[in-house]
Amino acid sequence: MPSPVLHAQAAAFKRNIPEVLPGYTVRVHERIQEGGKERIQVFEGLVISVHRGHVPTDASFTVRRIMSGIGVEKVFPMLATTIEKIDVKKIAKVRRAKLNFLRGRSGKSARLSERFTTDEEFAVAVAKPEVKTEEQPEEKASEVKEEKGQ
Repeated sequence: MPSPVLHAQAAAFKRNIPEVLPGYTVRVHERIQEGGKERIQVFEGLVISVHRGHVPTDASFTVRRIMSGIGVEKVFPMLATTIEKIDVKKIAKVRRAKLNFLRGRSGKSARLSERFTTDEEFAVAVAKPEVKTEEQPEEKASEVKEEKGQ
């Protein structure tokens, strides 16, 4: 088990990224350095595995894509500074944590059925949950005093 010091250091690297799970089709926008220039390269594919790790900085996910009939896989660290953004395009129905069985399949047998059929259902699933802020105890105390006075 990692020490509390590692957990404290990992909290400093926290970034706001969407939830990525196996079966999601994602577009990963990655910054690429070529010579003196920097550009954004998009890698779109199916997430076949997610590794959480002991501390948040260890987390990574594997994206698989078929290019010219050849399967290409890339492993992205979840908190990499080279990742500009991650877009979730589709969500498929899966019953496994690791989709490594897709490596041996091609064509129609490698397809996964989608979980959501309409845009509204998909938008609700991908939307980030709202963070509720609780009122300060001083504000609650003043409200209670006002209610007793009435």
